[in-house]
Amino acid sequence: MTVGSYRQFCPVAMAAEILCTRWTVVLLRELIAGSTRFNELRRGVPRMSPALLSQRLKDLESAGIVMRSASPDPGIFEYRLTESGRELSPIVEGFGIWGQRRIEAEVSLQHLDVQLLMWDMRRGLNTTPMPARRNVIEFVYPELHASQRCWWLIVDPEVGVDLCSIDPGFEVDLYVSVDLRSMTAIWMGLDTVRAALADRRMVLTGSRQLASAMQTWLGLSPFAKERKLAS
Repeated sequence: MTVGSYRQFCPVAMAAEILCTRWTVVLLRELIAGSTRFNELRRGVPRMSPALLSQRLKDLESAGIVMRSASPDPGIFEYRLTESGRELSPIVEGFGIWGQRRIEAEVSLQHLDVQLLMWDMRRGLNTTPMPARRNVIEFVYPELHASQRCWWLIVDPEVGVDLCSIDPGFEVDLYVSVDLRSMTAIWMGLDTVRAALADRRMVLTGSRQLASAMQTWLGLSPFAKERKLAS
């Protein structure tokens, strides 16, 4: 999987040759989170080129970490972790826990990515406190370019949760106007909805039920519970 080799028999070195190529651990994060199709994986690694994503999937398949199979939809393949790949779950989780604890919040928040944030939010959404019907929430990031400013989360009890960057045409139940830094910090557990509302960094318009329960239905990052240890 790498151009060179550490040329060491040590299992750490041999594993690193497979797992420490650029984007590999991040791609494994997406596979562990449940993404199976190429376009789903692309949404989780939006800055990774399609060609490199394809190559990394081939590399992981060759290493016995990923298995490719045909999906029920013609011409579409699905990528799933093998038993060997599933063994990597605690390792990838450990990366995330260490990063959440040890990397300063200010450093983390220098790398803002609205597409990744919204995809992660869609995946982690807790629909329990929401009304048992279709709920549409529009997020507006006023400081962003028009092409990235508006995002819609559609929660349907029968279909699941969908994310749109183009107006889906449904009536919106809750509008969330917030800056990208604040929303990222909230998702990461470094800030709260209440604090953002108090500081007027966030404005909620629409359903009072959805607005009052927002901190709960957001779900937050799986690492949000980890306390920052870095000074």
